[in-house]
Amino acid sequence: MYYRRTLTDAQINKELLDVVFRTPTWWVILVSVLGLMVAIAAGAFGFMMNKGLGVTGLHQPVFWGFFITNFIFWVGISHAGVMISAILRLSQAEWRRPMVRAAETMTVFALMTSLLQPLIHAGRPWRIFYWVFPYDWARGIWPDVRSPLVWDPTAIITYLTSSILFVYTALIPDLAIIRDRSTGWRRTFYGILALGWHGNPRQWKLQGIAGILLSALILPVFVSVHSIVSWDFGVSLVPSWHVTVFAPYFVIGAVHSGVSAVVTLMIVMRKLYKLENYIWEEHIDAVARLLIVVATAWLFFFWLDIVFAFWLKEEQELTVWNLRLFEAPWSWFFLVFITASYIIPVPLWLFRRVRRSFTWMLWTSLLVNVGMFLERLIIIVPALMRKGPWTFNYDTYAPSIIEITLIVGSIALVCFLLLLFSKFFPLIPIWEEKEGQRLIDDVKVGNRVVPGLVKED
Repeated sequence: MYYRRTLTDAQINKELLDVVFRTPTWWVILVSVLGLMVAIAAGAFGFMMNKGLGVTGLHQPVFWGFFITNFIFWVGISHAGVMISAILRLSQAEWRRPMVRAAETMTVFALMTSLLQPLIHAGRPWRIFYWVFPYDWARGIWPDVRSPLVWDPTAIITYLTSSILFVYTALIPDLAIIRDRSTGWRRTFYGILALGWHGNPRQWKLQGIAGILLSALILPVFVSVHSIVSWDFGVSLVPSWHVTVFAPYFVIGAVHSGVSAVVTLMIVMRKLYKLENYIWEEHIDAVARLLIVVATAWLFFFWLDIVFAFWLKEEQELTVWNLRLFEAPWSWFFLVFITASYIIPVPLWLFRRVRRSFTWMLWTSLLVNVGMFLERLIIIVPALMRKGPWTFNYDTYAPSIIEITLIVGSIALVCFLLLLFSKFFPLIPIWEEKEGQRLIDDVKVGNRVVPGLVKED
């Protein structure tokens, strides 16, 4: 049962706006370190632009590697934030309140980072402008709408736009709170962003309607995005890619990695921002229960992918799976991936003590995302290595230090942006926490008075 701790409005304002109005030392140190890592990654990207893709491990036939793996990984991470927020808002789950904004914000920054990966993969990204703008109308050259290169940016930009609207709509009341507690340029800045919010009944009604509508509309977009990403593989003729199970398999895998990332984010937030009054064992326990279901569903679709390959008995597909399962280093990667993604975390999550342990949940959620990154790598590279009867067309892939630097830089970039966001906006919705406090009431059951929860329709 969910019991809300009693907090005053002044206490909520003070604790959730602490970093906004005060800059702690740890924040400066973390931002500096992460900023340096992002700068190093930017330098590596500049070096690659100057020298070309020859400084990476990419070559024929393995023309997709770490960059596309990272693209799929970050698109997957982005899925859980808005999904959790939208579903919990629609179901009016009370325990959603402390986690929705951080999850939504992580979605936005993960999507932005994912959009960078194809640009990096191009090697010399200015060429993309020649491919996209302007279309050569005079000679009748038009974009091929049947190409995944059109589907991907369309779906992701739609998802990114709707996610930003989703975050901003829920942020407006908090912007007004910061405006009213600020002076000078800060008051002007937040006053512009607050759009004249004064908290009258009409504004609250419109804000509630907008939240419900965006929650309902964003769910099909969330499902379609990773389905479309999976069709980058499904519409090709590469062995082990041309399968119909990829769309649901990719979507449920994205939810698995994304929800795990939300758990990691919540635990780190709780420690850094001293949010013990807002993020409790019950919240992590609830998300861990969801993870058990999601991980098991993902394992089912993963098993289907293997079954389809061996059922059809196509020589090229069997060769790819033989490479994945029985030949080093891919067999070792496969073992680590399945162990980290399911075998270790899910049995542990069955125990209530583990689900309510912040330490255990932190490490198991991190383990899941290590495994899911390897899963994307195992899907992509062995299928492109073309190990078959034509041995002259076969080659291996090993990432260069440039690729590894850019992957680490992408992780640093998301963390860096989240820290910057937390400096200007609260990571936990203040107005939602206050609303939760208003809904508390005592209920008399027999001779006992117990805390209850009421909500007006």
